[in-house]
Amino acid sequence: MVTVRPFKALRPKKEVAEKVAAPPYDVLNRDEAYELAKDNPYSFLHVNKPEIDLPPDTNPYDEAVYKKGAENLQRLIQEGVLQQDDTPRFYVYKQVMGQHQQVGLVACASVEEYEKDIIKKHELTRQEKEDDRVNHMLHLNAQVGPVFLTYRAKAEINRLIEQAMQKEPEYDFTSEDGVRHTVWVVDDEELIRKIQDAFKAVDVLYVADGHHRSAAAMRVKQMKQQQNPHHTGDEEYNYFLTVIFPHDQMQILDYNRVVKDLNGLTEEAFLEKIKEKFDVEPMPEGKQFKPDRPHTFGMYLNGRWYKLTAKPSTFNPDDPVSRLDVSILQENVLTPILGITDPRKDKRIDFVGGIRGLAELEKRVDSGEWAVAFALFPTSIEDLMAIADAGKIMPPKSTWFEPKLKSGLFVHLLD
Repeated sequence: MVTVRPFKALRPKKEVAEKVAAPPYDVLNRDEAYELAKDNPYSFLHVNKPEIDLPPDTNPYDEAVYKKGAENLQRLIQEGVLQQDDTPRFYVYKQVMGQHQQVGLVACASVEEYEKDIIKKHELTRQEKEDDRVNHMLHLNAQVGPVFLTYRAKAEINRLIEQAMQKEPEYDFTSEDGVRHTVWVVDDEELIRKIQDAFKAVDVLYVADGHHRSAAAMRVKQMKQQQNPHHTGDEEYNYFLTVIFPHDQMQILDYNRVVKDLNGLTEEAFLEKIKEKFDVEPMPEGKQFKPDRPHTFGMYLNGRWYKLTAKPSTFNPDDPVSRLDVSILQENVLTPILGITDPRKDKRIDFVGGIRGLAELEKRVDSGEWAVAFALFPTSIEDLMAIADAGKIMPPKSTWFEPKLKSGLFVHLLD
């Protein structure tokens, strides 16, 4: 049984929502965020990427950054740009990206259910990034970046969400990347109750994206609970901000790899080692290869694409982690041939979201800064859920979800 809770969102006035809405804090570097927000005082990047309002050499983890974020949030409230709803509500958030569309419920999820693994994880977190989100939440006393959750789709929930979308939307705009964002406010108490009841039939939720934010929300809850002698379990800090999508609407793109060098091997020796574990097919000159099924890979080396097909002996088909393409590449190429044993920390590897296309891989290698690129077939949402259900962990950078959730449309205050 899953708990979803309505909340009094702090959110933009209707006429400025498009100016406020901003990319998530972790998909832009400081300079990109600065350029995007420099002429827009309403941009939520001033809150979720506040280092853009400090000197360029400021450490992003400096306390001054978190204080600036809190100051900027208060400015938007005082100027009336952000206003808090007077009663707890749900919100329905629809995104349309090309031919793909997904509709999620904006709600608060239970930290206790996260602690009890009713909300399942599939990634490890990094201490530094987790500490960053803890400090951000504590200084703002708010959660500003929704965690992206999913669940096995249920017809009854779909029906109720469709019902909520019959009224006039509160927000409806297309962002600079061409994605359309539409939001409905659910303030009908009977519909709110029906949605809550319908989610009680959901066994588990899965963290799709936002492992650091959800882990940080747990730590903040535990800290506030210890500091509150009158803790009841009903305080806002016991819940965290989420957007919850049915699994069959999720879109996962490929998450590709580029490597700096061939680990001392000549191109010929490298290809011979690859052939021990893969069937290798050179593509005609100038022709790309984008994997169209699991266990096939595109490799770009010295101006040419190759199709690699993993031999059956290279993975265990019964193990949900071993059979992932990211695992097959790691265990058969990156570690034994290229010497990259810890992709989280090794500076010789970088990760390129599939939204950038194969041309970005070619550009990186053709620049001479990178020696070889690998294009992967996207991980499926079924694989993600199977791994989480088994209590296992995916390799780093296994999934790239699109479209991204905008920040700034919903803020969950912890008071």
